[in-house]
Amino acid sequence: MADPRYPAAFDHKDAHLFRIGLAPIAVADWFEGPFDLDDGDPAVRKSGVFSDSPKLCWGETEGSQAGQAEVAELVAGHFGLARLAEDGSPPLRWAAGLVDDDLCLMEHREGEWTLTAASLCAPSFFSAQEVVGKPLSALHGPVPGFGDTLLPRVTRIFDSLAVDSIVERRNWSVVASGELFLPSSGPVRARQPLITDPGRGLFVRMERQTLRRLPMTGGVLFTIRIWRHPLEALRSDLGRLAAFAVAWEGVMGSAGADFRGYKGLAALDPLVRQFLRT
Repeated sequence: MADPRYPAAFDHKDAHLFRIGLAPIAVADWFEGPFDLDDGDPAVRKSGVFSDSPKLCWGETEGSQAGQAEVAELVAGHFGLARLAEDGSPPLRWAAGLVDDDLCLMEHREGEWTLTAASLCAPSFFSAQEVVGKPLSALHGPVPGFGDTLLPRVTRIFDSLAVDSIVERRNWSVVASGELFLPSSGPVRARQPLITDPGRGLFVRMERQTLRRLPMTGGVLFTIRIWRHPLEALRSDLGRLAAFAVAWEGVMGSAGADFRGYKGLAALDPLVRQFLRT
């Protein structure tokens, strides 16, 4: 990958706290196209996931259809398309076939922002059946310190997001898999002891997220785009390699034991350091 924004994503300052780091973007930049890693037609890729693992990648709650329909209109309009005739799919799921991103509809229910519908064909260790219907406080419950540190800030962002603005943030992790669809961490972490070449066995998993207010129904569309590549690919760009090394040292030096356990960093650290030494 040659995207110059990737080194900035390795910002090590407070990385272990999932620093929000939102920045406004133009409407034209709402979705990113393929760079060097092209996973093909998203509709074809996602239809296979929907067929093989329907409960893991799709979920909706009662009353979410109006918000879903607005998402479908916005996404289709972004690409200059008319909303297609109903094909039997829920509107959000139909819209997800137009983009590589996963689409999550957040709506205000019973005093909390709640995930009311989601198409998750590239999840990072969670599934639709685990998260759909849950409020923000429960969605990030496993993240150490989220409730005390970030939940009030995230809630304010959802509350105050303007209709005419889109914001984005980037996050990253290292995993023992190059697959997009990772609903469970167990099989991935089981591979780690078997890795002899971390440059090819470990992958940087980049996550680009955007938030956009739905002007008619008042919900928020949360998009997640995954980019991933083996650690070995960092060697093609010394700036990225250096940024990654600094970021990894920053995380390992400042992350608490709870966070290291949550992310499985203790098992990854010897492998990453082996890669950086060679």
